[in-house]
Amino acid sequence: MQTNLLPEIRATIEGAEAESILRSCVHCGMCNATCPTYQLLGDELDGPRGRIYLIKQMLEGQQVSAITHSHLDRCLSCRSCETTCPSGVQYHRLLDIGRTELERRSPRNFWQSLLRAGLKHGLTNPRLFNMALHLGRGMRAVLPDSLQKKIPLTVAPELLKRPVTQHPRQVLLLAGCVQSALGPEINAATARVLDVCGVQAIEIAQSQCCGAVALHLSDAERARQQARQTVDAWWPHLQSGAEAIVMTASGCGLMVHDYPELLAQDPVYAEKSKVMASKSMDVGRYLSSFRHQLIERLGGKIEQTLAWHAPCSLRHGLREDRFVEDLLRELGAEVRTCRDAHLCCGSAGTYSILQGPLSQQLRDQKVEALQECEGERIVSANMACQLHLQTGTNTPVEHWIMLLDRAIDKT
Repeated sequence: MQTNLLPEIRATIEGAEAESILRSCVHCGMCNATCPTYQLLGDELDGPRGRIYLIKQMLEGQQVSAITHSHLDRCLSCRSCETTCPSGVQYHRLLDIGRTELERRSPRNFWQSLLRAGLKHGLTNPRLFNMALHLGRGMRAVLPDSLQKKIPLTVAPELLKRPVTQHPRQVLLLAGCVQSALGPEINAATARVLDVCGVQAIEIAQSQCCGAVALHLSDAERARQQARQTVDAWWPHLQSGAEAIVMTASGCGLMVHDYPELLAQDPVYAEKSKVMASKSMDVGRYLSSFRHQLIERLGGKIEQTLAWHAPCSLRHGLREDRFVEDLLRELGAEVRTCRDAHLCCGSAGTYSILQGPLSQQLRDQKVEALQECEGERIVSANMACQLHLQTGTNTPVEHWIMLLDRAIDKT
């Protein structure tokens, strides 16, 4: 793709990166074939190729408007296009650069800015989010059914018990700014499964998000600040011998994996971020190294038919989805993948809030495909996807680690 970026943009590090990405695109359009929003809307500008052109035109100095915002906002950041692209276009990086430049060039109106600021501060502060959740649970009975479905019930205390055994091998768990409130049983179950494998899980308390929400809302500077704080919280434990950062939410895992991109120009954190990314892995990938031990204890005991939903962050971002699928099969489950498994469920961080109608259409399509699998339950690897899917079906939806935890409890 030929480019003619504005000199002042081309002279920046981000501009040079954007130009390199733009030049790698060969206009083939294969990305549109696997883009969820293009499949729904059929608009070239709501597919990756069209959005690439919009960003190119903006960086070349053409006028932008609310229409530009709408097309870039409708992107889920699912990265399905990157899995498909034969040229290896790093679309997600171009999108981050383009969205940041668009926010600078075309500020949003007051109400849009207020909503996005509320999401950045409300969702990513565990204390504030817990207060809001407690209030929501207290008012649950009088809320509309659509809102009730978004508020999970209080978790039974026995599901939150943590192992007390000390092990020489240690790993870190990310508490998660939202997961620690909406799904605390996930990390507790993970700690119990790791304990059986002879590994101690250390959960680091968080004061805020890993940076994913801010980055998806085009606030790269806030995302970098939160990433630095996360690195600072984990670094002493890695220095003391923690062997890995085990991620139970694939969306957070992908964010940490991308820290080297986010902090590449930071003289203090650039090298540390590379260590973080190299040590971080999804819990499915980490537990795959204990497969023989788990098979010896649990082989054949998970006798269930499961509909497996691999989150986009796991499938297209980290590309570690096969670890979960293979492990569950080896432990006795019949794992079924649905048609169009590559398409996003519509959760995508804050997308279900900011793009409600599109998000619901994508959810309904995904639920219909998953229910065709006729599984006893739907399992996923990302709490946001799990909760989003559950609002559209009566079939139980849960994190797959809960299956292992229950099976261990019965042995």
